[in-house]
Amino acid sequence: MGNSVRNMTAIAGKELRSYFSSPVAWVLMALFAALFGYFFYAYLQSFVQESLGGQMGQGPQTVNVNARMIRPLLGNASVLILFLLPMVTMRTYSEEKRSGTIELLLTSPLKDTEIIGGKYLAAMGMYGGLLAVTMLYMSILFIWGNPAFLPVLSGYFGLLLMGGGFVAVGLFISSLTHNQMVAGVASFVVFLLLWIISWVADGASPWVASLLHYLSITEHFDDFGKGVIDTKHVVFYLSFIALGLFLATKSVDSDRWRG
Repeated sequence: MGNSVRNMTAIAGKELRSYFSSPVAWVLMALFAALFGYFFYAYLQSFVQESLGGQMGQGPQTVNVNARMIRPLLGNASVLILFLLPMVTMRTYSEEKRSGTIELLLTSPLKDTEIIGGKYLAAMGMYGGLLAVTMLYMSILFIWGNPAFLPVLSGYFGLLLMGGGFVAVGLFISSLTHNQMVAGVASFVVFLLLWIISWVADGASPWVASLLHYLSITEHFDDFGKGVIDTKHVVFYLSFIALGLFLATKSVDSDRWRG
């Protein structure tokens, strides 16, 4: 157990260094910060106007900052990760195939679970860095305002779980090809399908509609944004992560046998 943890940590450290030794990580963080900052400014401006009575001269009003600003802001953050996480996961395994280093990796004494676990931890570390950037904006609200802390915490927990599911699936898709662009586009298409799957539920039979709503990765995020941590949502995301990592491990195992 101890050796496995050390091996996964070593792989994760190597992968993280490769992220930050190239412009990829810095460009992604800058892009995410800029887009999130734009939404933050737009929602802050709307919140201030509503608090002051808008344009109708009603006078100052009490407005819930969590409901009117933070919840939709985190919802927009979940949209951003839909577009940006494929850029994080597309190189995790396909780059190894393209460069030929996959042969060294597969002939090493490392287990498949250690390889996938290490790469997953590295991608999640990169994703955690993106979320950390947004906390700088959130700190402004806590310095100058009085938002409830627990809904913010649960919202970030939901983003972490949702992103974890995307990363696991993206890692699996990256293990299927040696082309980073193919992996990135395919990951985005799959993420988008998981995002909009509930849209087609309206014209379906009740049990099909219920199934589609359950499979929608965004349906499970809403309660987190409201400050509610429901175990059924946590179980869904953890199961989603486990499935993605299982498929990625099996993909690596098939490469080992073919090699």
